[in-house]
Amino acid sequence: MSIVVQKYGGTSVADIARIRAVCERVIRARKDGHEVVVVVSAMGDTTDDLTAMAHRLTPMPNPRELDLLLTAGERIAMSLLAIAINAAGLPAASYTGSQAGIITDTRHGRARITDIRPGRIREALDRGAVVIVAGFQGVSTAADVTTLGRGGSDTTAVALAAALGAEACEIYTDVAGVFTADPRVVPEARKLHAVSYEEMLEMAAAGARVLQLRAVEYARGSGVMLHVRSSFSDEAGTWIREADERMEQAIISGVVHDTGEAKITVQGVPDRPGIAAAIFRPVADEGISVDTIVQNVSKDGLADVSFTVPKADLSHAATVIDRVAGEVGAERFTTDDGVATVSLVGAGMKSHPGVQADMFSALAEAGINIEMISTSSIRITCVIRAEDVEAAVKALHARFALSEQAVVREH
Repeated sequence: MSIVVQKYGGTSVADIARIRAVCERVIRARKDGHEVVVVVSAMGDTTDDLTAMAHRLTPMPNPRELDLLLTAGERIAMSLLAIAINAAGLPAASYTGSQAGIITDTRHGRARITDIRPGRIREALDRGAVVIVAGFQGVSTAADVTTLGRGGSDTTAVALAAALGAEACEIYTDVAGVFTADPRVVPEARKLHAVSYEEMLEMAAAGARVLQLRAVEYARGSGVMLHVRSSFSDEAGTWIREADERMEQAIISGVVHDTGEAKITVQGVPDRPGIAAAIFRPVADEGISVDTIVQNVSKDGLADVSFTVPKADLSHAATVIDRVAGEVGAERFTTDDGVATVSLVGAGMKSHPGVQADMFSALAEAGINIEMISTSSIRITCVIRAEDVEAAVKALHARFALSEQAVVREH
């Protein structure tokens, strides 16, 4: 029998009624002749609630103990689902990340998977059982419980699918697939039938919440096909896979926005070799991701360097930059948490000149000022004011007629 890995997000297992619905879907997959491995997130807002409790005790919880606390949410969800499936007459066994053989590095809160040892899962599948695994967690090489960061259950599912040679990895969530824009912002946004790994990587990096970035990286590296679909209906979702000819018909696949960014500007930086490394190496060493970077033209031997970081890391990053600014001889630094990013993503823009000009024109006509710009071969990102982000998404979606292009891609 072929193995199918199914991952269910927090909204999909938010209460007993939804856990029963997941149970029914798992049983259908088993009756269709598949061996089934299920990865679950914590129920509803459990992780946020546990995090809030820890921060009521102290602004800086001990990382090891915080990881132990946060993994409790997934253990509750996996146990309840296993109980439901067993009660329905189908054998099921649940495992924590460590029991499932998910080995990580030693970084708490943002651990990376270094190895999968799925022997125990294979034994359970050979017995005819459905296997339920707690997502978002593993055990480090130092034998400590670790977590994989926000959205880490996606990575758990993809890693298990790769290790088990699964036919596919189904990501069940509260949306029906990947859309040309957030349907809550652009109601006429259309669902895409298929998106390439490269496009999905850029979308995830630009702020799309459908899949964790590392999960897409893992899928591309291991060749695992992903199917993003709704846990509340049986309709087909969006396939994430290698690019093919059909995918190249659309110039732009979607507009992605992110309001979770903040900007730091280091002013009066001496313009000499090695300064950029001196600024960004300490930031990287603290595990803080940097996205857009802009350095202005040097004047009187001094320059300004601006860059964006996740808003959640702004306080941490500011502490690092406060030290670094003094070390490199900068005059001062400022922070700005009132920014957002809007991005165009599409493999087709490689061979279509003028996309950047059309994007900038659309934003200008909407009265939106661009503060920073970064590009890749298939993505253009603009940093704008946070209050302008919805208007920017609507303007770009309309300018590039993405509702109509989505129809082409679906056929």
